[in-house]
Amino acid sequence: MANYPEIQLYIDGRWKHASGQPIINPADETTLGTVPTATRTDLDDALDAAERGFAIWRKTAPLKRAQIVLKAAALIRDRVDEMAVAMTLEQGKPIEQARLEILRGCEIIEWDATEGQRLYGRVIPSEPGMRHTVLRQPIGPVAAFSPWNFPMSSPARKVAGALSSGCSIILKASEETPAGAVQLVRAFHDAGLPAGVLNLVFGNPAEISEYLIPQSRIRLVTFTGSIPVGKYLAAMAGTHMKPAIMELGGHGPVIVCDDVDPVATAAASVVGKSRNAGQVCVAPTRFFVQESIYDRFANVFAEKASALKVGNGLDPSSQMGPLANSRRIDAMETLVADAKARGARVLAGGHRLGNRGYYFPLTVLADVPDDARAMNEEPFGPLALVNPVKTLDEAIEKANSLPFGLAAYAFTRSAENADRLAEGVEAGNLSINHFVASVAETPFGGVKESGYGREGGTEGLQCYTVVKNVSHKTG
Repeated sequence: MANYPEIQLYIDGRWKHASGQPIINPADETTLGTVPTATRTDLDDALDAAERGFAIWRKTAPLKRAQIVLKAAALIRDRVDEMAVAMTLEQGKPIEQARLEILRGCEIIEWDATEGQRLYGRVIPSEPGMRHTVLRQPIGPVAAFSPWNFPMSSPARKVAGALSSGCSIILKASEETPAGAVQLVRAFHDAGLPAGVLNLVFGNPAEISEYLIPQSRIRLVTFTGSIPVGKYLAAMAGTHMKPAIMELGGHGPVIVCDDVDPVATAAASVVGKSRNAGQVCVAPTRFFVQESIYDRFANVFAEKASALKVGNGLDPSSQMGPLANSRRIDAMETLVADAKARGARVLAGGHRLGNRGYYFPLTVLADVPDDARAMNEEPFGPLALVNPVKTLDEAIEKANSLPFGLAAYAFTRSAENADRLAEGVEAGNLSINHFVASVAETPFGGVKESGYGREGGTEGLQCYTVVKNVSHKTG
């Protein structure tokens, strides 16, 4: 199809054709192309290549590494329009959101590239004749697994972190949305990255992870995806004493205090919730609104949600595209039916739109009981749950009631409230008065069952290194 790239494996600096499975356009359920399936031989070749690539890359000067990585980012910026079309075709998000994702990926790559030159060690003061030095060294070849919801920026986090730290990487990207990873890798190839430093494979996710993770040459595992899969991969990595970065699911609480404008906050919430049709691990989902502004907030939320234009992401007027696959439609219908049966009120949406393409409107449920499935399971779709609370303490208690702790949000004009929220909310990322969970220079990751390790910021780069203490007696 025009504007959709050919999807290939990339191993040891070379592109490779292979048979595989169809790639489906979620807007109309047509076939875009084929994603290749890596064989065991391909995986062995990727392991060999990553080992050789690491030997070269770790000895490459940090400045030279940064120059190559920055050149790749510049190429991506030049290709943003082409890449955005491919992303919208395979994932469904509105074209402008696709552009913004790609540019955000570039910001991540660029920040990591320059920060990689500042992975400092330290010298520890000691007695005469003794020198204690702490070194940070690249950990080695990385096995990375990225999801379907952010086809370019999620792989970019892992590739940029690994390469900027001096590691090589084997990236297993999503089979449902592979173009973002292919175009990302192509930019690094065109920027002159040495062969073997970056490798890209697709195939059966379970088979690939179960083969790569136990390999002695793989020194770090990084995964973004669901909690059940993350637990399984973390256990596998632990069996082989592999450190891991696990960025898993969430169920983002939003605490709305009664000192804010309910109309403006509801309008901002609709924008935040509808981003990528709610298919975001940090999506704002459980809205706990203080009683005095609850009705006004809920009504405005529903009004503006109903006014959103849902349509093909290539249409510039579309504000929300289709869900990425039929599984999400089934999940939305199941969660809405369960909530209604338990007494929740449907203020907006609630039903699939049409019967071709995976369209589901932004759905607002009010007065959702605590035992509803939607209140306990990550919806990963355009589902907003709005409930009243009496006090800030009650809101914080409800926000912390689940085993998740990835992103949380709050709206308040009070410095005292902000301090109580910062101290009391259990989350790896807390955003107050806005819906941006992280930027390139800040660490991103979860607590509790939402994972461990960090991507982004200095803390993220450090996850790709090992600490070595060198004690040298000179006297």
